[in-house]
Amino acid sequence: MTALFVRRPVLAIVVNMLIFVGGLAALSGVAVRELPEVDSPTISISTSYSGASAETMDQEVTSIIESAAAQVSGVKSMSSSSSYEDSRVTVEFTTSTDLNVAASDLRDEVSRITNSLPDEIDDDPSIVKADADSQPIIRLAVTSATMEIDALTDLVDDEIVDQLSAVEGVADVEVYGEREQTFLIDIDQAQMATRGLTIADLTDALDDVALDVPAGSLESSRQDFTVRATAGLQTPEEFEQLIIADDIRLADIAVVSLGPDEESSALRANGNTGIGMGIIRQAGSNTLSISNAVDDVVEGLNDTLPDDVQVDVTSDDAVFISGAITEVLKSLGLAIAIVVGVIYVFLLNARATLIPALTLPVALVGTVGGIWLAGFSINIITLLALVLATGMVVDDAIVVLENIVKKRDAGMPARAAAVRGTREVFFAVITTTATLAAVFVPLSFLPGTSGGLFREFGYVLAIAVTLSSFVALSLCPMLASRLLSGKPRSEGPINNGPVARFGAACRNSYAAILRACLAAPMVVLAVAILFAGTAFVTYGTLDEELTPPEDRAVALLRVSAPEGVSLAYTDSQQRQIEALLQPFRDSGEVEYIFSIAGRGGSNEGFMVMTLAPWEDRARGQDEIVAEMNQLIGSVNGVRAFVIQPNSLGIRGGGEGLRMAITGKDYDVLSEAANALRDALEQDPDMGRVQISYETTQPQIRINIDRERADDLGIDITGLSGAMQAFLDGDEVSEVFIDGNAVPVKLISTANPIDDPTDLENIFLQASDERMVPMSSIVSMEELAVAPSLDREEQLRAIVITAELSDGLALRDGIERLEAAAAPILPPGTGLIPLSEAATLDETSSGLGMVFGFAIVIVILVLAAQFESFVSSLIIVGTVPLGLACAIYALAFTGISLNVYSQIGLVLLVGIMAKNGILIVEFANQLRNEGLSVIEAAEQAALQRLRPVLMTMISTVLGGVPLVLSTGAGAEARVSLGWVIVGGLGLATLATLFVTPVVYKLLAGFSKPQAEEMRRLDAELAA
Repeated sequence: MTALFVRRPVLAIVVNMLIFVGGLAALSGVAVRELPEVDSPTISISTSYSGASAETMDQEVTSIIESAAAQVSGVKSMSSSSSYEDSRVTVEFTTSTDLNVAASDLRDEVSRITNSLPDEIDDDPSIVKADADSQPIIRLAVTSATMEIDALTDLVDDEIVDQLSAVEGVADVEVYGEREQTFLIDIDQAQMATRGLTIADLTDALDDVALDVPAGSLESSRQDFTVRATAGLQTPEEFEQLIIADDIRLADIAVVSLGPDEESSALRANGNTGIGMGIIRQAGSNTLSISNAVDDVVEGLNDTLPDDVQVDVTSDDAVFISGAITEVLKSLGLAIAIVVGVIYVFLLNARATLIPALTLPVALVGTVGGIWLAGFSINIITLLALVLATGMVVDDAIVVLENIVKKRDAGMPARAAAVRGTREVFFAVITTTATLAAVFVPLSFLPGTSGGLFREFGYVLAIAVTLSSFVALSLCPMLASRLLSGKPRSEGPINNGPVARFGAACRNSYAAILRACLAAPMVVLAVAILFAGTAFVTYGTLDEELTPPEDRAVALLRVSAPEGVSLAYTDSQQRQIEALLQPFRDSGEVEYIFSIAGRGGSNEGFMVMTLAPWEDRARGQDEIVAEMNQLIGSVNGVRAFVIQPNSLGIRGGGEGLRMAITGKDYDVLSEAANALRDALEQDPDMGRVQISYETTQPQIRINIDRERADDLGIDITGLSGAMQAFLDGDEVSEVFIDGNAVPVKLISTANPIDDPTDLENIFLQASDERMVPMSSIVSMEELAVAPSLDREEQLRAIVITAELSDGLALRDGIERLEAAAAPILPPGTGLIPLSEAATLDETSSGLGMVFGFAIVIVILVLAAQFESFVSSLIIVGTVPLGLACAIYALAFTGISLNVYSQIGLVLLVGIMAKNGILIVEFANQLRNEGLSVIEAAEQAALQRLRPVLMTMISTVLGGVPLVLSTGAGAEARVSLGWVIVGGLGLATLATLFVTPVVYKLLAGFSKPQAEEMRRLDAELAA
């Protein structure tokens, strides 16, 4: 093949240009995102039931929906939460499940059990292709200096939400702080009782306030008329004139007003009251694409909405993604420049250096075409693969070029040197490529989130090295035959400059040390075993976590006030927190404070602090968040803490260690959870410990005396409506004004129900039309209950969440919690890891298998190519030393064992094998020529010193930009970079000294392949 391309240079150029052009074409079509598509298909089922307690929702709604969802194939896990008026069931499917098919199947199963749900639920269960607990990827604020909140709500509902919902990839648009325009009918209970009216009478009278029915058509000899009958009410005055009973109008028993509904949440953006929106993306959709589309929508809205209405994007995950991708591209450009510089330093020949400089972009750009063909995306992981591939891709060209230059310097003509030099290393190039590609096959076996990350990283590297070997064996010799056609250099040093003298001194020193090592192989082997054994011990001391803490330029703040407090109280406490955080805005470290009071309940709040870009602030996110938490701790009456989101988008991520205690009885689970919390609080490395089940919600239980109600002739089914009208405001109907639906609600403020004893004074109508107080048929008791009830895997569950101190890794936290739980948990209960803990367990369980498969596959591939298991074992023998070097590098720099550093460790297996091949393959050639084992080992190491060092140093220095990373996503790049730079840098010594020693010890157990060939030829000739 090499001779063909040397003879036909145009063919070589055309073939390689096709690879290059294909990659350029793919750039316009390949998707761009933060990470590979690792989202598990997730579907949420939400159900609302006005007035229902958490216990009612759990028993009558959640458990039934869970049973239906469990019938759908492909369910991986299921969790749910039941709270006042709300049920949320989240179903996570296996990664191989088609989300659309799963959603369709789930809708079918839920529709079958709809008749089993209470008739009074507000609407049928809502099924959304997203996690109900997902954080929005984009948050927006709509503010106006002049518009009333109800008018602003109508504007948002009518003109903004629909446009945002229509963006491709958006699963839902959450709205915060809205107060829609509502007709409020304020009932006077005394006046109703005096006139002998009940809530049922009032509800019946209001049932047809929006009467608008088709009445047919009227035809005449000349024209046709459609007939429409209307009796709709559109003003408070019209409502007050509504006849309720004989000579009784609504104005006699109530006051009607049109205005904003009661406040259920309050939003402020940088202190300005308004309405907030959160964009929830579908599982698997592209954050960058959604962000671009939302920016276009916002720009159009600001052009068309009234001048005093402003729509602002307050936070956007795409800012971090774009910044991280830009930083990786900078690292890629720097890595290319470093690699080319390394080649020049070794060859000291500008024309020779130009050859790999030309082959490098062909392989890298061509890899983009491979990414597109494989259905992958341009993301942080694949770009990191390209950064590391920069050093690896040029390796093949270096090996080929170095051998050609050596032949050329020996006086061989340019074309002959190109062909013969390439043929000598042809097998080594093919072998190293096959080995590297084979290393990454086991990555596809890793389950879950980590498997998705490893898979794309590995296959992109495999594509890159495969293309690089083709380019090295086709374009490189062709270019060498033309560019190195000048007068051959004489034998001996390239020149007498300082670089050449330094190189010669290093080579002589290496030769002396190598001979000493070969003379005492058992000493070298013992040192190597001791080195690897110590690394194994060191491995156990490394912190293990899912991802390193990242500066994503955003911090989230959760606020929790005591159960039962009003929204006004929670809002006032959040205002205090906002005032404490104002100095961060004044200093420019925080750009936006997005504050929601009443998110999830009147006692809960949520804030999003968008930090300034990385280059515009002197402090990192960790330092800023630490100061925030210290300041917030001074606010009394609420529990508030700042959390930092993670890059993998894991459910509940960023909240620390989360585990669920599961069982059948909440009382038993509560006792165990409280005992476990007390035990964990004794650990100084554990921060704030919280449990999801706390009986802090005051509840009034009304016990109805059925016999007494029957004696009085009172229909107990009407009690719910009567109480809800006086307590929360019951929506009884809706009317249409200018095409907009306006709810009609019953409330009572004349005699407000603000004390439990007031409930007893609600009047009911007996069968003899007497009005009797509700106290005549009920008794009441006050209880303390949990505000929400959780389930995991259809089991009742209490979630325990623990913040971890900076010195405590996630794995250590899991082990401490499990150790503390062992003597506490009663029989019949269990522990289920959640969020990052679950993903870490999933990753750790598969990582050992990946390393095992990787090494076995490398051994088999090398054995097949070398026709010798001994040769493959010699090469793989240095792999443990390479991993040991990487472990020392992690320990020395204090970097944890996380997803990114694990990727580097797997990559190191292939790189170490690749460099061992260069020495072993050439040593085998020398043995075939008649040299002894020890002579072949020594000569191969000396002859391959320059290409091994060039490939090693180019790969190591190519990773230096990762180690020096700053800005968005720097933490992940540093973790990966240190494994390559530190591990591979130290491992160079293992390759140069240990490989020849192992070859000397093991190669004698196999015969030279040439001898086997001569024996076969002799037997065939006989």
